[in-house]
Amino acid sequence: MVLRRTAAFLVGRAGRRRARRGDRLPVLHRRRDSGRGDRRAHRPRGGRRPVAAQRGHRLLQRAALKILILGGTREARELARIASSERGFDVVSALAGRVRDPLLPAGQVRIGGFGGPEGLREWLAANAIEAVVDATHPFAGTISANAAAATAAAGVPLLHLRRPGWSESLGDKWIRVPDRESAAAALNTLGERVFLTIGRQGVSAFAGLAEHWFLIRAIDPPDGALPPRHELLLARGPFAVEAESALLAGHRIDVLVTKDSGGSLTDAKLTAACAAGIPVVMIDRPAPPDGATIVDTVPDAWKWLRDLVFRGQDLSSKSGETFGKGPKC
Repeated sequence: MVLRRTAAFLVGRAGRRRARRGDRLPVLHRRRDSGRGDRRAHRPRGGRRPVAAQRGHRLLQRAALKILILGGTREARELARIASSERGFDVVSALAGRVRDPLLPAGQVRIGGFGGPEGLREWLAANAIEAVVDATHPFAGTISANAAAATAAAGVPLLHLRRPGWSESLGDKWIRVPDRESAAAALNTLGERVFLTIGRQGVSAFAGLAEHWFLIRAIDPPDGALPPRHELLLARGPFAVEAESALLAGHRIDVLVTKDSGGSLTDAKLTAACAAGIPVVMIDRPAPPDGATIVDTVPDAWKWLRDLVFRGQDLSSKSGETFGKGPKC
């Protein structure tokens, strides 16, 4: 008797469960049907996805685009950070290894040279690189030329990312020269005490100026011969205008020698020199490779990389080279 009552109870409970599920099913069906109708109402006619959705879907479908970013500049690090955080991009940054303690970018990092344009071409092929961004220093003319030759031989798209150079403002006293040797020659009539900020390379061009005194500022100790009368200041920017003004006054600087590197990390010295009435010997940038595609901002470089994915290999974009304004006096 007890077994029969227990069996009847279980059968009844199972029936009640099925009934409750059955009561809920029509409600769920009605909501799901209504949802499909709403979504269809918002879709474009013809059932096509919006452009943004199509592009995102293409990023998910294709293999990651393998990118090589050349350079350890701030722009190179920023582009590597953006690309490394996005799905669909596989980034390798290459640093020359000339700075003793470089600021490393996000993602994979390679340090050291490639062995000229042929070595770079072989490395691109061995690592299946699909695009190269040359974000090296504006005065790294050799690696830019090597990159242009290697990518042309390998059939790999190349973009040059160059921050805008400085331009003279009202009150500035600039003497533009084409190279370091011309800068050294210009010092004969500009004063005895020189603030030299051209980095650690090329200081030997001023080694023969025994009558001048130099305050040499660089991140690492310079290569080669140095002027006989000098003081070495190892420092990394950014620098403040107040500190630069105090440096010029404290060392009784007569003339500033620098390169047209551009950017805001080291332009405070130009503002300080303008305020003090100190002339500036400005070394011009080397010319870019023939036929180079150039942009001057990280967002433009990022757009170029995304277009490689969205448009395939159609790289008919024109050069975006522009020149920025220098710091005002």
